[in-house]
Amino acid sequence: MQSFRTELENQVVEKDILELERKIHEFHGGKLDEEKFRSLRLARGVYGQRQEGVQMIRIKLPYGKVTSKQLLRICDVSDEYSTGRLHITTRQDIQIHYVDLNRTPQLWAELEKDEITLREACGNTVRNVTASETAGIDVDEPFDVSPYAHALFQYFLRNPVSQEMGRKFKVSFSASDADTGLSYMHDLGFIAKIQNGEIGFKVMLGGGLGSQPRHADELYSFLPADQIIPLMETVVRVFDRYGERKSRAKARMKFLLKDLGLDGFKELLAAEKTAVPFDTFPIDPEAYPKVKVSELEVPAVEISDVKAFEQWKSTNVIPQKQPGYVALGIKVLLGDFYTDKARLLANLVQKYAAGELRLSLRQNILIPFVKEENVAFFYTELEKLGFVEAGYNKALDITACPGTDTCNLGIASSTGIAEELERVIKTEYPDYINNDDVVIKISGCMNACGQHNMANIGFQGMSVRTKDKLVAPALQVLLGGSNDGNGNGRFADKVVKVPSKRGPEALRLILNDFDANGGDLSFPDYYAEKGQMYFYDFLTPLSSIDDLTPEDFIDWGNTERYEKAIGVGECAGVVIDLIATLLFESEEKIQNAQEMFDAEKWSASIYHAYSSMVNSAKAMLTAENTKVNTHVSIIKDFDEKFVADGRIAVAGGFKKLVLQLNQNEPTKEFAQSYIKDAKEFLETVEKFRQQELAEA
Repeated sequence: MQSFRTELENQVVEKDILELERKIHEFHGGKLDEEKFRSLRLARGVYGQRQEGVQMIRIKLPYGKVTSKQLLRICDVSDEYSTGRLHITTRQDIQIHYVDLNRTPQLWAELEKDEITLREACGNTVRNVTASETAGIDVDEPFDVSPYAHALFQYFLRNPVSQEMGRKFKVSFSASDADTGLSYMHDLGFIAKIQNGEIGFKVMLGGGLGSQPRHADELYSFLPADQIIPLMETVVRVFDRYGERKSRAKARMKFLLKDLGLDGFKELLAAEKTAVPFDTFPIDPEAYPKVKVSELEVPAVEISDVKAFEQWKSTNVIPQKQPGYVALGIKVLLGDFYTDKARLLANLVQKYAAGELRLSLRQNILIPFVKEENVAFFYTELEKLGFVEAGYNKALDITACPGTDTCNLGIASSTGIAEELERVIKTEYPDYINNDDVVIKISGCMNACGQHNMANIGFQGMSVRTKDKLVAPALQVLLGGSNDGNGNGRFADKVVKVPSKRGPEALRLILNDFDANGGDLSFPDYYAEKGQMYFYDFLTPLSSIDDLTPEDFIDWGNTERYEKAIGVGECAGVVIDLIATLLFESEEKIQNAQEMFDAEKWSASIYHAYSSMVNSAKAMLTAENTKVNTHVSIIKDFDEKFVADGRIAVAGGFKKLVLQLNQNEPTKEFAQSYIKDAKEFLETVEKFRQQELAEA
């Protein structure tokens, strides 16, 4: 680990990586509880996978932007520590697999040489900030949202208010009213707006997918741009305090908003404003890095297959608002590409475009700032890499999560069926290569990483059991979802469940019916007109399990008989810790508070102190088998069980002590006083615990 100290200039990053290495050693030495270690490594992008003894690493790429230099670095790391396969996620990250846990600190250090982070790519944190891949070039955008997405990413990275929430928190930015950032399904979604000449955003709150999709509420029709960061901090603080922590199924923002109602949530936001360090947080778009387009002249080329070239141009060339330039879409099957081609692509873009790529929410790649006269040259170069398949963002372009390939939660194969459905469309429905009316998405389980329940046509991995108790892979067919723009969307209905091997036939029946009867309607509008039962009636014969063949018991992409095997999910698992571990954590949080105070970061130091006090109270309640579902319930129950009867003395009560947090502005004086309170509270709790153990 000495190399980290000598090669990394950023001391904050260096500390992070060294801490990960130390915690790995503690875990191997039996000094760190497995559940606690899982929480720590997830917040550093290290995720367990279906295969024993290896990890998936999620590389956080805010709003999908990756420079040529960064992509080359990612390739080097993947070749050295992984398998050379790069997987683009539906949150614009890159994942690599089969990584040895012990090598993750070195891997992270290598990435940070080009300012690439793993921090908070997983876990109960603010996840990757996503955005329209066309941000900055979109012909319909009122302004470029990239500087605002980047500022928000920077502000919340390592921010103590968002390190240990009950569940993950997802944010998106949309470049225009087309809402390609999908604001309506995010915890917070921002849609670019200009009102009376002022830059700002429409704000959507509390959306989500999973097994119970919820459409986000409109929080503001317009919010000035300098208020988005203070707003999000206030929202995160409320979610951190009031959000569910024990029941993972109820721990997302959407459930808190459902319980409180929008007006109730707004009341909590108003009560929390005092504690937020800024009323406004100006973001200077002029400080955002300027695009530098290569002026190098490209070689002359000849197109060998003009028909294929014209087909590709019709679907994969995207207009840009900058005159003389276009963007080129690369359709990436299942989001998987490999380092040998990725290196060549990075060098091509660096040499002849702007040295920048954007990864999309549909698991594709966009090359911006290609000169119009260079399109033919780029086509020939991309053709050499196998990157000129037509159908970018069209019906042929199917989104799928990794499913049972690597994910612990996968129930059925999503990648295997995605490949087969793409084959069916190419060979039997070639007109759909140009059709952007139909969006198909697939998830391997109900958690919707493939976003199946917002698709026009969605498939969810499941299983079916025969009367002989044999288990076969299956697909839930969902229909009618859509993105209607400007923060409006429809979620798909569950129509029927069919054995997986009948998935292609289900798609054929749906497309055949739409072709015959859809007329000029889009698929979502056609579905809405016909209704759920219309589709159920002609699909339900496929759901019979009385006539399964041996082939039906083998999932797509597999050769062996299907076996349902679901591991423990790590998307944001809730941790129940040992008392001693919790109290040790409280001490660490006070140390963090002091470090932030010494760095004159008053708000951060106050929040660490708050976390320490709540954590200490949680330890005592856990010792008495009391539920610790939310911060607000921990505060209430500690007063009732320990303070009210005098077992632990807290002048004025614990609630009054700890919630000084949102009654005071984050000043130096208050931070100093609050840290002192946290230290004294921990000392009191530890003395009580020691006495309790001595008398046991």
